[in-house]
Amino acid sequence: MANTRRTRHSRNRSDHGGKTGGKTINLALQGGGAHGAFTWGVLDRLLQDDRIAVEGISATSAGAMNAAVFAHGLAVGGREGARAALGTFWRRVSEVASFGPFQASFLDWWLGDGAPGLSPALVMFDFLTRVMSPYEFNPWNWNPLRAVLNESIAFDRLREDAGATRLFLCATNVRTGKLKIFGNREITVDAVLASACIPVLSQAVEVDGEAYWDGGYMGNPAIFPLIYECRSRDVLIVHINPLVRPEVPRSAPEIIDRMNEISFNSSLMREMRAITFVSKLIDDGEIREGLLPRIRMHSIFADDVVGKLGAASKRNARWPFLVQLCDAGRAAADAWLGANYDQLGRASTVDIAATFL
Repeated sequence: MANTRRTRHSRNRSDHGGKTGGKTINLALQGGGAHGAFTWGVLDRLLQDDRIAVEGISATSAGAMNAAVFAHGLAVGGREGARAALGTFWRRVSEVASFGPFQASFLDWWLGDGAPGLSPALVMFDFLTRVMSPYEFNPWNWNPLRAVLNESIAFDRLREDAGATRLFLCATNVRTGKLKIFGNREITVDAVLASACIPVLSQAVEVDGEAYWDGGYMGNPAIFPLIYECRSRDVLIVHINPLVRPEVPRSAPEIIDRMNEISFNSSLMREMRAITFVSKLIDDGEIREGLLPRIRMHSIFADDVVGKLGAASKRNARWPFLVQLCDAGRAAADAWLGANYDQLGRASTVDIAATFL
């Protein structure tokens, strides 16, 4: 009943979040390690277009980091502040990673794209994670991203600013297996790290006495908070986890990577089916128009870029690579705006049945 009440409450408000002079959308940002730099590029391009306002963001893992930095920058410095904050954040990620053990080897450069897939340290670490837990190989629970996030985001500002972008960061409760959504008033560095906690790499992140793992297991990202809590009916998903692979994986790393992609896309696929079901009921007159919201879905895909990269590239935080992904994200967002802006507020621009069902 609580969800129904929220949906009806949202339905009675302005479809554009109370803003005029453009169109307001919600964003759904997937996780994917260093591939999140593609999403950085998408956000950077959207921020340049003052016709677009963002009401809420549901996000997971690297998407959650992008979302929190975006909201922080927008709150303290407007659009240009958000662009600068995102650029600074990813630069700091690259700088911190440059001191890490997982650097590309000669073979990585000779045979591949410079991702550290053949790095001796990475090969040894991957083996280590199969026989030891992060509680054993990292008993001090050191995570360099904690310092980067604290430097990049004024969390108290996000919690206290009623006008800040609505955030819905996804994490998975380790004990119950349920999805946890961290809203603005709950946003802390631990909430962001919880959303990005891969259990074979990091100890579970505790927030208020509960342990959490990466949100991708239950929502990558979750769409329902944007439906229940936001006014805008337009949801733009930034996909950095490929839905389709043209070939069957055969090597061990490729198989594991594809298993993770399918697992991390599964909850999104189910939500898309539910959205399609409700839309069909409305179209068939089974549900009175206006009783439930008709959601307009949109997608920007990174498949053409990340689909050519190996799993190790998710750990490639070299600055030139991050900039390359950012540029690709900007180009994808620019093309999407050119083709679909006029449809915002009118219709979905992604074929849900063909893409997700």
